[in-house]
Amino acid sequence: MSALDRWLRDGWLRPIDHAFGASLQRLTPGTPDAVALAAALASRALAFGHSRVPLDRVADLFAEILPDRVPSLPERSEWDARLRESPYVSQHGERGRPLVFAAGAIALRRYHDYEARLAAALRALGGAVDPPPDAAWLRERIAALFPSTAKIADTQAIAAALAQIVRVMLLTGGPGTGKTTTVARILVLAVEAAARRGETPRVALAAPTGKAAARLAEALRESYEQLLLDGRIDAALREALPSTASTLHRLLGGRPDSVRARHDATNPLAADLVVVDEASMVDLPLMCKLASALKPSARLILLGDRDQLPSVETGDVLAALCDAAGDGKAWSDRIAGQLAAALGDEVATRGDEGVLTRVELDRSHRQSAALDVSAMSQSIRDGDAASVVANLEANAYRGVSWHAGRDAALALFVLEHALAHYRAIAQASDVAGALSMLRRHRVLTAVREGEAGSRALNARIALALQKAGAREDAFFHGRLVMIRENSYRHGLYNGDVGLVWIGEDGSARVWFDTDSGPRAWLPAALPAHESAFVLTVHKSQGSEFDDVLLVLPEKSVRVASRELLYTGITRARRALTIWANANVLSEAIARRAQRWSGLADKLRT
Repeated sequence: MSALDRWLRDGWLRPIDHAFGASLQRLTPGTPDAVALAAALASRALAFGHSRVPLDRVADLFAEILPDRVPSLPERSEWDARLRESPYVSQHGERGRPLVFAAGAIALRRYHDYEARLAAALRALGGAVDPPPDAAWLRERIAALFPSTAKIADTQAIAAALAQIVRVMLLTGGPGTGKTTTVARILVLAVEAAARRGETPRVALAAPTGKAAARLAEALRESYEQLLLDGRIDAALREALPSTASTLHRLLGGRPDSVRARHDATNPLAADLVVVDEASMVDLPLMCKLASALKPSARLILLGDRDQLPSVETGDVLAALCDAAGDGKAWSDRIAGQLAAALGDEVATRGDEGVLTRVELDRSHRQSAALDVSAMSQSIRDGDAASVVANLEANAYRGVSWHAGRDAALALFVLEHALAHYRAIAQASDVAGALSMLRRHRVLTAVREGEAGSRALNARIALALQKAGAREDAFFHGRLVMIRENSYRHGLYNGDVGLVWIGEDGSARVWFDTDSGPRAWLPAALPAHESAFVLTVHKSQGSEFDDVLLVLPEKSVRVASRELLYTGITRARRALTIWANANVLSEAIARRAQRWSGLADKLRT
């Protein structure tokens, strides 16, 4: 039995991984096992979001598959030698080879090329805005838009000025640090600067999901109205500001039957400025397609929180871009000089210029009097499990309650905690009022399957809300429904959450809150969907709720990481309840959701 066959038998590989490695040996008899195994590993790694596998980290990959066991591996120097001499492996950019071996890591050609194309596209986009804004005008407008800043060199003001100077910018920070508020002012400046040149800029606002796009548009509209109310912009400028957003798939002209989009390098987007929110959710192929579809003169702003969960699919693009861009708290001498002229104050400098420019916002402007998770989230990011557990035991986190128990007791706890919230939604006087209540409460889980998973808990809640004998997937009054796939025909997208409402005539409709207000669909017309009383933390990204119940299973699971915990707890605005035993919580805080990637290295070289 070959090593490849043994790895399949013992559970290290999926059939598709084995088939890929075996195909190389079938097409070229005599292909060494070392090459076939490397090919299978590169395929296997995709299931965990890695775009490449460092050969000195293979044991770590196996630990993700089956902990406490490691199969026999080729001797490292022999493995390297066999890969270097294989006609299936590229080392120096040779085309037509399915594998790439570089920097001690093996990757599928397709994903290596995604990284290379994305790095090249960002390099081509990088540079200064042309023509640059008038420094005196920019300084005056920055001061007007940020009047409460005693010293102008506040990070929000720096970001607003920087976005008028560089063509690619990362704007990062945790919840409540003012990313969307800052972007509203960036757009004010961009539209005003273009108007001074007699131009009208074409601005595209986008996010990975329909839900995140709707939240971006809503938050920007609220910011614009506040700026208008405060007299910082006039009514004519307010009308000129962009206030609608779409999914990235829709922006690029995604096709349900093809991996290719309508917009690419040969047919670029018309937009002069593209703003993407929730960039941590964007996977490697999609980010590559976006960067490649921008015209040479376009500007790009990516918003996100690098400490959140990475995308469900391959890559952790935002984290790699942040690694290449630096900490976002100092800038090159050239850029710092321009910022000083625009801000009237000195900013921190660093020696290197780099391809990317980043600003990290680190001061929360949305601290609830009832809830303080900032210290907890910092300890989670630092991997300090002992501090988190000790503070939970001491009730030291304001607005946070902690409960531990077995999975068998979880369903009853969830019902006691959640049913009142969901019954209140169903009892609302009208559908508009009910939709406005959807952000008040949500149950979040680490996993989809099992007693502590979203599927089982959704079923228990659905049955508890209905008449006896009803099916849990029935379209009953007050059922929350989440769309699971993009449907361009319906205008519904993966992650959109709607509400089943039974009218006076007894007919059921599923209502969604859209840019143009509440809109109804017939249940039979919906694309793939499921109940949404309980969401996985992954599915909750881009959302916030007043009251969150975060659930972890009683046994440790690989997907429970510090990034998952950080993402879950920061969905809460006013109250947070955690159901988890101390050991599982500690193990999750110790576990990183790291992705192996060569993107940051490609941007540095």
